Amino acid sequence: MPLPDAEQLLAALIAQLRPAVADDTIIVGIHTGGAWLAQRIHQTLQVKTPLGVLDISFYRDDYSKIGLHPQVKPSQLPFEVGNSHIILVDDVLYTGRTVRAAVNELFDYGRPASIHLAVLVDRGGRELPVAAQYTGTTLSLPANSMLELKQAEDGRLSLGLRDIVSGALSGRGAAADC
Repeated sequence: MPLPDAEQLLAALIAQLRPAVADDTIIVGIHTGGAWLAQRIHQTLQVKTPLGVLDISFYRDDYSKIGLHPQVKPSQLPFEVGNSHIILVDDVLYTGRTVRAAVNELFDYGRPASIHLAVLVDRGGRELPVAAQYTGTTLSLPANSMLELKQAEDGRLSLGLRDIVSGALSGRGAAADC
């Protein structure tokens, strides 16, 4: 299955976000792919507030199944969450469970005035009532596949599709799907 170019999707996502970003907007990326995207969005839109990064590993509702990820890092929220206008960024929106975990963590730091969701790819398949306000694209994918975002050493982003059963990777690249 041919996958869209992640760099073009990011450019489209940034174009959607541009009018929504104000002086007090806070950009928060979900580790890992969402953090890569958030960093590029933050830089391109020249957002004045500091960039935030969430590692939601301990907030996952499937933590007992998946265990501790070997690269768990502390979240970095160098601003007041309370009464803030936050744009939460993730790479792939699928079941909605990653977004739920991220919102739970944000509320542990304070009660934001608003949280809007921006994703590179919405692949449907929601298990929770979660929707993105800003989306690079929407793709229909087989249930046995995992869409992955990869960042090359030069910072370029690419997408790949991994068959969950065989582990085989196809498409333009490969790292997340929640």
